[in-house]
Amino acid sequence: MINYDIIKRPIITEKTNIQKDEHNQVTFEVDRRANRIEVQRAVEQIFKVKVADIHTMRVRGKFKRRGRILGKRRDWKKAIVTLMPGERIEFFEGA
Repeated sequence: MINYDIIKRPIITEKTNIQKDEHNQVTFEVDRRANRIEVQRAVEQIFKVKVADIHTMRVRGKFKRRGRILGKRRDWKKAIVTLMPGERIEFFEGA
């Protein structure tokens, strides 16, 4: 897989902003077939940083109802990447 196929998008929420500030961790949505080693290589090559640790988890899609119709959101995979001390990834600088 190509690095840009492995990392789909950053997840920017209130919780991930706290993790970024306190623990130097960044969260990404990644391809469901990617393992930790592939995610680590992709993050290091795309953002030019050193990775200390990676935690991956599968997130199950929620069931949602719209009237009588029951649907399901898609399943996805999340990776929490801990960066080495002194390394930073800035998504929205000055925004």
